Amino acid sequence: NLLFLMASPHPKGTTRQLAVAFLEPLRRSGRWQEHTIFLYDQPPHPCTACGLCREQNGCRWHDLDEFDARLRESDLLLIASPIYNLSFPAPMKALLDRCQRYFEARFARGEKPCIPKGRKAVLLLTRGSGDARGDEICRQQLSQSFSVMHTELTGVCVWGHTDKGPDGYEEAAEKARAMALAIEKDLW
Repeated sequence: NLLFLMASPHPKGTTRQLAVAFLEPLRRSGRWQEHTIFLYDQPPHPCTACGLCREQNGCRWHDLDEFDARLRESDLLLIASPIYNLSFPAPMKALLDRCQRYFEARFARGEKPCIPKGRKAVLLLTRGSGDARGDEICRQQLSQSFSVMHTELTGVCVWGHTDKGPDGYEEAAEKARAMALAIEKDLW
């Protein structure tokens, strides 16, 4: 099972192009059940630190229940996102903040692992500029969240300078395809 989080507001933009390059070899193999969540279609409610997840599994806000269920059954998590101001766009940041439920499960309620099934994860990033600082910031944010989600970030692929046109796409797309093939070989 593959869970694809699309964190761009542009369903046919550069982020989607890079994601399609990653997904192409997986789709051809026919081995994957793919589910896509477009974060801009129903942006996650921000975490309000209400404390419910400290006491019990779940969240006061139910907009991410489907994400949680799909995550728990996934073998591969694909996150495709543009970089805005050296970080993720607002809906992706809200989703990461809402991952507090997994930290509370682990540290307040002692559930280890709080998500029994493990998975691999891949991060695909696009950025308009040549400033690569956001690449590492996004990687660190995911690694922190994944540390309690039984999720291993196995690869990051970046297509930079997208504001200047399609230059660099082929190189990034080839890297994305190679990452997909390597993961499929590892998991199958």
